[in-house]
Amino acid sequence: MTTLLRPPDGPPRLPRLPVRLRFLRLLVPVGVLALALVVVLLMGLLVVGQFTGGGDPDAAGTCDAGSGRAAVGVPTTAADLSPVQRQTAATIVGVAKGMAAPPRAWIVALATAMQESRMGTAGIDVAVDHDSLGVFQQRPSQGWGSPDEIRDPVYATKTFLSRLLAVPGWADMPVTRAAQTVQRSAFPSAYAKWEPLAESLVGDLAGVTGIRPCEEGPTTGVAAALPPGVARTAVDFAVAETGKPYVWGATGPSSYDCSGLMLRAFQRAGVILPRVSRDQYGAGGHVPVAQAQAGDLLFWAYDSSDPDSIHHVALYLGDGKMMEAQQTGVPLGVRSVSFTEKGLVPLATRPGTAPPT
Repeated sequence: MTTLLRPPDGPPRLPRLPVRLRFLRLLVPVGVLALALVVVLLMGLLVVGQFTGGGDPDAAGTCDAGSGRAAVGVPTTAADLSPVQRQTAATIVGVAKGMAAPPRAWIVALATAMQESRMGTAGIDVAVDHDSLGVFQQRPSQGWGSPDEIRDPVYATKTFLSRLLAVPGWADMPVTRAAQTVQRSAFPSAYAKWEPLAESLVGDLAGVTGIRPCEEGPTTGVAAALPPGVARTAVDFAVAETGKPYVWGATGPSSYDCSGLMLRAFQRAGVILPRVSRDQYGAGGHVPVAQAQAGDLLFWAYDSSDPDSIHHVALYLGDGKMMEAQQTGVPLGVRSVSFTEKGLVPLATRPGTAPPT
């Protein structure tokens, strides 16, 4: 029987242990702490690897680094695939043709399916990552459909292509960015290595060859026609963000609101703008909107005659086009603009020039 000792002003306590046992008792919590530290470090490495292992698809501009070159050990033709994989590829191409999707979309879909499920041979019936299922590893919890629907390659392909075709400017994106915009993968650059296989499959299964690759640099389209300077740099930056999500209050790099996109575009050009659209209106010289040039800012207000009621800003690209971060649920993109639109402020702002006095 153990006799409890009670100090004069405290609760009962056990008799003092010998020195050797006290030493061992100290080692136990130290060992537990060390083990916990190791576990935390390992989890940190896994998380970092998840979000950085594939690299940033935007870091190399608008084209994939090494686009068109197959990685070592990666299949490049239909002959390198299993019968199941060839059947899945044929299904994807057949669905895409039935939707009248352009061949470039077939390539994006095939490369995505190969990366996500090895074209229907890995993890399509059992959720490997969260509740991801099917050829494209789509998730019921994110609105892709029911588990049974997602497991159907025809349904999964239609859903993937529908979302891809809804992305503004998707056809001018590299495979990595186009696929990532739809899929939101932790390893976006991994899609690139399947592009040669996808191109080969499109040729083998549908006889379509010579599909236009992604553009060869950031200064293409509108920006290529501009002289070097503030406008060209800002347009380059903004258009390259096509397809990213609108998030109110965001200033990049993964999402933006309208003024956040303008802020970063002109920051890249060396011009510092105020944070919000109402203040950006006064951050340069004014010209009538009918005289706006590529690189000018267009504004919308609740009362177009009152700049204090401005609530939206976009970047004019010329030829009746503009780049904007519009609203929640609408990816960043280019759209047509009319100078008679309701709410359009009659003056545009030209950042980097003298503001109105």
